[in-house]
Amino acid sequence: MSTLSVRLRAGDLVEVKTPEEILQTLDGDGTLDRLPFMPEMVAFCGRRFRVSGRVHQTCSTGPPNPYAEMRVFREDDVVLLDGLRCSGAAHDGCQKDCAIFWREAWLRKVEPGAEPVADAGAGDRLRSRLKTMAGPTTYFCQSSELIKATESLSRREQFKKCARDVRAGDCGALRMAARLALWVFWKIRRRLVGEYSRGRAASATPAETLNLQPGDWVEVKPLESIRDTLNASGYNRGLYFTPGMGRACGRKYQVGGRIDRIIVDGSGEMRRMRNTVRLEHSECRCAILNVGGCSRREVNYWREIWLRRIPTT
Repeated sequence: MSTLSVRLRAGDLVEVKTPEEILQTLDGDGTLDRLPFMPEMVAFCGRRFRVSGRVHQTCSTGPPNPYAEMRVFREDDVVLLDGLRCSGAAHDGCQKDCAIFWREAWLRKVEPGAEPVADAGAGDRLRSRLKTMAGPTTYFCQSSELIKATESLSRREQFKKCARDVRAGDCGALRMAARLALWVFWKIRRRLVGEYSRGRAASATPAETLNLQPGDWVEVKPLESIRDTLNASGYNRGLYFTPGMGRACGRKYQVGGRIDRIIVDGSGEMRRMRNTVRLEHSECRCAILNVGGCSRREVNYWREIWLRRIPTT
């Protein structure tokens, strides 16, 4: 069920359409071209936001490959809006903090000062049409359906998408050149010297509980200390320490929230996590691992054993 694209660009001011208008775009599963409109998105209906960029390619971060597979929406009609992430409130408190994907059919471009369109008052009816579960123990959301709503990209197609990013104004030419150079550097480095975060721990990697809470301040430990917590493949109890995270070593961050449960891409499984947090202003540097990076802006997951609490005075 596709609609005419309005070709939004980064910086455009848009208004999320009314619940009644959204309903007219959805199929029986509450999706448009297999991408769900989630209950967490209903609260944004009638409100205005800036487009942060078009989604020319996105990653799927499901196990077991740490180098996330790059994928593309079959219709080039998906954008991100500034600062909008999924709260997980309708999905048993999932703490994945995903950036929300928006089909252009759910948005209208507006000019500053234009009168907003009156809400049709169908918020409850829209929510009643939206699924949150795919089965007794599996969830239904944009993360769970990402594989179905997208298709894989060949390496050649990934380079073409980089050119589209530049033409669409989502990334300057010099910045894209820097991204590609970064990817080439890390690809060569990995082949010559192996995994950046290759650890020294045995297969049963250690854990530490700091009971960090939102607002606490921490310092990321030195890389040499972190390597003692990783196995030879760069994992601590199944969580990969990325090269991008290594750039944060020695820096101070505020804890943004705990990560105790997340919905896994593609499967809809709710995975339990322990001793893990997210840090403010710490997002995945996907360009290190994949050509040109991606638009998804996943948050980094930090084991508490990689952090040092900074005492408050």
